[in-house]
Amino acid sequence: MAEEEVVEEAPVEEEPTPHISPDLLLFGKWDSTEVMIKDPGLVRYISLKPVLIPHTSGRHAHKRFHKSNVPIVERFVNKLLNAGKRKEKKTRTGKRAGQKIRAIQLLRRAFEIIDFRTGMNPIQVLVTAVENTAPAEETTRISYGGMAYPRSVDVAPQRRIDLALRYLAVGAVRNTHKSAKSFEECLVDELLLAYKGDPASFAIARKEERERVARSAR
Repeated sequence: MAEEEVVEEAPVEEEPTPHISPDLLLFGKWDSTEVMIKDPGLVRYISLKPVLIPHTSGRHAHKRFHKSNVPIVERFVNKLLNAGKRKEKKTRTGKRAGQKIRAIQLLRRAFEIIDFRTGMNPIQVLVTAVENTAPAEETTRISYGGMAYPRSVDVAPQRRIDLALRYLAVGAVRNTHKSAKSFEECLVDELLLAYKGDPASFAIARKEERERVARSAR
């Protein structure tokens, strides 16, 4: 019998892995383009534009709906600046100059702790935490016949993100009260609890309370 000819297959060339410039990685470490957004209602309102430092110098300020163009990490930094204050201040000059840079450094150290503890992309942790803590409905007051009645309404996507970021920032600040932990560690704990959807998270608790009141007003 004739021996069967052995046909050697040509080696399959592997596609080269795209090289991502360090200038497009957050703090030169984390890639925002690989982050997944599961909530379809928030896709258009969570900006994952690659930036090295989350500081756009207010180029989107005073422009309607341009908040969606600000990277989600920078929006969280802005909320951290005003967490614990009764009224947000729009300008950060004079005595408030440099506070945003300090807040960025605090968030960077918190992201490094998340990366070290879990091995996950901290931007993904933040985005998932925002999705888990964004309330879907709330109450409003409707006047009818001289009487005001609470009514349940759907929350706009932009407001959902604003509320979620505020809850996360306030929860991190409250965790520092009478605690031996640093602010970075309290921030990490709040983000990881919200990422898991744990009711021990201040942001998760506030979201559930807001939706519970809305359900009772349907």
